[in-house]
Amino acid sequence: MLSTNKLIQQAFAKHNLPNENIFFLGASLVDHRAMRYIKFMKENNYEFQLNIKGIVICNFTLDWTRKWYQHKREIRIKRNNLWEPTFINYMLETHLNGTPKTTPESYHNFSPYSYFDEKNKNIKIYKNYSIRAYIEPAIKYRLTKHLKTLYENNSTDIVGFLAELELTGNKNTELMVIHPEDNPSQKKNTQATWNAINKDELMNWIEKQTEK
Repeated sequence: MLSTNKLIQQAFAKHNLPNENIFFLGASLVDHRAMRYIKFMKENNYEFQLNIKGIVICNFTLDWTRKWYQHKREIRIKRNNLWEPTFINYMLETHLNGTPKTTPESYHNFSPYSYFDEKNKNIKIYKNYSIRAYIEPAIKYRLTKHLKTLYENNSTDIVGFLAELELTGNKNTELMVIHPEDNPSQKKNTQATWNAINKDELMNWIEKQTEK
């Protein structure tokens, strides 16, 4: 996080960029890294701070407790590629010092939002931002292709996140649902969702947020 902040600071200085109305946007782990960066900077009093206006998130994991259980199920039923769930759970258990059963607070702290965290302390970090979230549930596709349930769907996290933001008083959130007819791609993954987004309309939304 420190090297990231240093690199951003250097880029702003070198190119004389205005530090105002900053938006983070991206897909998958790009979103997670951005939200972790925001949390890190808010919890530490560094001289250089980005003036962040909003976040655009796309079809990614917010709740790492849910994700851990998703991977445990995938390993158990042996129906999908087992390399990814095995590796990610190994990384989570190694760096978070256990499982959600043994060290739940570590998983709650690592997650911008978690359904399993009654306090959801991290929500307040994002309560003042304009936030637009894109999801592509692709429920039938994931059921027939991978036997995945709604519990193994990133849309679950994102809808929950927006609901908790509403409870904090954030009235400037928007959920964008991409339906099968909106995305002709045969692949249903995060990158396909990002590719299906109307970028011109998104930029118009971002511009409107800067006027508020």
